[in-house]
Amino acid sequence: MLRMRARIVGGKTVPEAPEADDRDLALDFAKGILIVLVIFGHLIQYIFYEGDGFWDSACFKSIYMFHMPLFMAISGYLSRSGLLGKSFRQAIADRALQLLVPTLFWCTLLEAVKLLMFPRPPDAPGNLLQFMHDFVGTYWFIWAAFASFLLVKLISIFNSGSARSLLVSSILVAVAPVTFSIFPLIKYTYPFFCMGFSFAQSRDWWTSIMRYHKPLLMMSASIAASLCFMAWREDTYVYNNLALIQDLQSAKDILLMFFGSTVASAVMIEILLQSWKIGRSNRVVRFIAVEVGQSTLVLYLVQATVFRLMDLIQYGEQWAPTMRSGAAGILGTMIIAVALAVRWSVRDIPYLSQLMLGTPPRLVRLPSNPANN
Repeated sequence: MLRMRARIVGGKTVPEAPEADDRDLALDFAKGILIVLVIFGHLIQYIFYEGDGFWDSACFKSIYMFHMPLFMAISGYLSRSGLLGKSFRQAIADRALQLLVPTLFWCTLLEAVKLLMFPRPPDAPGNLLQFMHDFVGTYWFIWAAFASFLLVKLISIFNSGSARSLLVSSILVAVAPVTFSIFPLIKYTYPFFCMGFSFAQSRDWWTSIMRYHKPLLMMSASIAASLCFMAWREDTYVYNNLALIQDLQSAKDILLMFFGSTVASAVMIEILLQSWKIGRSNRVVRFIAVEVGQSTLVLYLVQATVFRLMDLIQYGEQWAPTMRSGAAGILGTMIIAVALAVRWSVRDIPYLSQLMLGTPPRLVRLPSNPANN
């Protein structure tokens, strides 16, 4: 059934063309769980370990094996229409408005708080240099997603994003000997963006394979993920190996990183999709999908801003484990509550919703016309 949509502009309801209501809440649920895991992973790093020793944490390892790769794969999957259905100029402009404009807003807020609340060291870099460092480094995943979108769009111009071209580009990006700034993180996540986009391109083919071989594939992926988990070590993280092959050992670490993240992501997306299928009528599950899963951008920006500020604060040196757990629970809850409150407050306000959330004002459902049914 088609529903008439309308946009709130200047307090008036402006009708838009009819459109099918086809949002995939299963993927929204997956995104909601993943962004919560992003926050929890940072809480492990900042609260439980105070920035030291967290590499060996089994909980930290299990989260970091898949959360950002799977997030990027979902981004690639959902980007198919934007990549293939728009001109290069329009696609890049829309993605910049969606990702970079709100990132600029939250980074500006971050710098304002730093200037007002924290004394500036005499040897600190200039304001502009510090702003650019935070703008890129603090919100690295946004830039990785934008760069991945740009590269795949360039490829799609010449050959519609064929699987072979995407595979070649993934390999070339992954092995590129570049370690400056956030390039290692782009090298790590770009192949997963391509995987998601390729899956969207050949969804029917993958569905037919999974229909007959799903149990065997999931069992094999689960065993492989478990073995990779046991072999995963500090140098397997991209933050430490920089996705740079220097010798045989570094090559093994990087191969383990990519393969382990791939199989772990495959297992986790299946778990999340099945969880949605079983619990979609549950209020908590639907809240995660509809509210948290559809607020992942602002949640990421808020949590990145908060944890960047925590780098400047001395805290928790003598905290007992129970106090750390309590502080982590309070901080994590506050981050989610603030991000959702921001979204609910500005999503219907023209320009402000674009500036802070990366989205135009919320679309309002009008009563459907029986003649359209």
